[in-house]
Amino acid sequence: MEMKASPVLVFCVSVTLHLVIAQLQLRVRPSPSDHLPVPDLHEDPDPALQPGERDLSPRLLRRKLGSSFDPVFSSIGPPTRGNGSEIPREDDPGAPGAIPREFQQLNFTALKVATKTERRMRRWMWSYTRCPVLSMWKDLGVRFWPRYVKEGQCSTERSCSLPEGMFCKPVQSVSVTLLRWHCQQGSRALKRCAWIRAHYPVISQCACAC
Repeated sequence: MEMKASPVLVFCVSVTLHLVIAQLQLRVRPSPSDHLPVPDLHEDPDPALQPGERDLSPRLLRRKLGSSFDPVFSSIGPPTRGNGSEIPREDDPGAPGAIPREFQQLNFTALKVATKTERRMRRWMWSYTRCPVLSMWKDLGVRFWPRYVKEGQCSTERSCSLPEGMFCKPVQSVSVTLLRWHCQQGSRALKRCAWIRAHYPVISQCACAC
């Protein structure tokens, strides 16, 4: 007796195959980073190792950092709306944006669905598999200047692939140049502290990966 596949089953299988092909085309199998975002630092609580009021002069530190100051990923004061340090709306995971060309070129002819349905399917697939960077501000403490850094994170709430098994992981990062208050080891009477440059990596791109 010949068994016929239901239209729903054919649709699901077709969508899954198309999605797998799309992921191969997008090459979303990079080597993920296991070290980002940077874990919280455990500082020595000794107040003698803290910068003094004179060491925290914004004019002096701004001159010392020079052109390396990055107002997009760092903030001198607590970030608030209206001071140019708020997180931009394009990081909102609920706003998929323009559908990439790879998804627009997917062929749904075999499904025999309306053009409007094809558009909805492409947008749904893009929305389901995309991995936006979720940004949030982090206070690094008084021993960093600027002390606020906008970190990126990749959502891990659910799988980003069909069939399930792949998750959003960091694939690209940028290095933010900061000043780090550093004290040389030795007795407190002879300790020498100064601002040195430090490179703080933050996630700038996430992708669906194994």
